[in-house]
Amino acid sequence: MEHDRANHRVIVVGIGPGAPDYVLPVASRIINNAAVLVGSNRALATFAKKNGQETRQIDKDIGGVLSFIAAKLAATDVVVMVSGDPGFYSLLAALKQEFPEPRIQVVPGISSVQLAFARIGELWQDADLISMHGRLPEDEKLSYRQGKKLGILTDQKHNPSYIANVLLTGGWPPASLVWLCAALSYPEEKVLALSLEDTVDISGFDHCVMVVRG
Repeated sequence: MEHDRANHRVIVVGIGPGAPDYVLPVASRIINNAAVLVGSNRALATFAKKNGQETRQIDKDIGGVLSFIAAKLAATDVVVMVSGDPGFYSLLAALKQEFPEPRIQVVPGISSVQLAFARIGELWQDADLISMHGRLPEDEKLSYRQGKKLGILTDQKHNPSYIANVLLTGGWPPASLVWLCAALSYPEEKVLALSLEDTVDISGFDHCVMVVRG
């Protein structure tokens, strides 16, 4: 179902990996000037003004979030904050299905994958980027070839230990290099380098960026 609300727009703003230092100045200006601001609980706690902004948390009720946005578009633009970059596994996909594309403006952000590769000093132009947040990629994406590089978003179920087992079963060498990058941009940030074989026994990195180089 599409919604047409005059000339008001849904402005989807990438807020980077989390810390305000990694938000683009143009994104900060849009967030600060927003009359209606939508985002995760953590994003709202970090970026929303204390007064003067109407806010809506992004929760599991995505339909409710979309309905809220549609209603507010009758009177004003709605700014939607998404972590990382909007073009990489974000709410933008659902917004594009719900609203006409001319009504959507996208402001880029620094993705956690991008920051992870920067932290370890690796090129990512030749990497296969994969999200395993609640999903499994096709076998071909995880298949091994010499020199192959993966950048993977992990979750609690598809954690580094689980992924390491999948890759080893698929023929990746046990000595393949792995970097686990967690809480990127925050004071508690952790970056750990180890072998794929040793990753099988790792814990405490459920939600992270996992980089693998064959």
